[in-house]
Amino acid sequence: MIEATEKGVCRPPHEFSTDTGLRRFCFKLRRNRAAVAGGVMLMVYLAAALLAPLLVPGDASAPNLIRALEMPSPGEPLGTDELGRSILGRILYGARVSLLIAVGVVAVGLFIGVPLGLVSGYFGGKIDFGIQRATDAMLAFPGFLLALALVSVLGVGIKNTMISIGISMVPQYIRLVRACVLTVRAEVYVEAARAAGTRDGMILWRHILPNVMVPITVQTSLSMGTAILFAAGLGFLGIGVQPPTPEWGTMLGSARNYLFHAPHVATFPGLAILLAVLSFNLLGDGLRDALDPRFKV
Repeated sequence: MIEATEKGVCRPPHEFSTDTGLRRFCFKLRRNRAAVAGGVMLMVYLAAALLAPLLVPGDASAPNLIRALEMPSPGEPLGTDELGRSILGRILYGARVSLLIAVGVVAVGLFIGVPLGLVSGYFGGKIDFGIQRATDAMLAFPGFLLALALVSVLGVGIKNTMISIGISMVPQYIRLVRACVLTVRAEVYVEAARAAGTRDGMILWRHILPNVMVPITVQTSLSMGTAILFAAGLGFLGIGVQPPTPEWGTMLGSARNYLFHAPHVATFPGLAILLAVLSFNLLGDGLRDALDPRFKV
């Protein structure tokens, strides 16, 4: 498959489908302690999201003003927020929302960006020119600013947040896939398929797409961390996921008025965002190194 280096250069295909290649990949990934740590943290987040009803029974959004702004204690390990709700419970349930947003954002980026990148890189000409100029126009805006503008137009909520952030990440996938396709389409096996009369759609599906999956996989892992960060930013500004839905950025936005006399209300949701983004980035870097044949353990 095609490799994506730190400079975005795609490398020729390698035999990752063989048993030897798979063992080499697993060996490299296991030896990368940062990637293993990132993977373990992601498994913890996933387990917390799935087991949230068992770990914290009851309604995490139900207020209890008598217990408002309680400090961490044996009964409430992370304390309570301004409405007396368990911060631990809301963080666990918020993991469901954040992971759902991350998956939805990546899905939007993949389903729009990858086909456009394939078509742009393979056919070239006016098609490539049109797609790249539209991509340039989107890249003229910072990613978060573009997501902010889109969600302001579409409206608040989980669905619109995913769509807005996903569209803001489409240009990254278009540029990455196009760069790799430009390298792959010059390979001998692609030229042979053309000479044999294979249709362009079949060449894209059977010969080119499999060879750009490695950089797409790495980009997907990194994009998930960015998606969580963008969603938290929108929630903090009050135009993302709306209360009482537990979402880490929304929790931070509600807690900013209590930073001085109840700092735990903002500290723990902030740590949840930090560790989630860090884990995706560590895993993405580990995947890049493990899938790069030039990287030696």
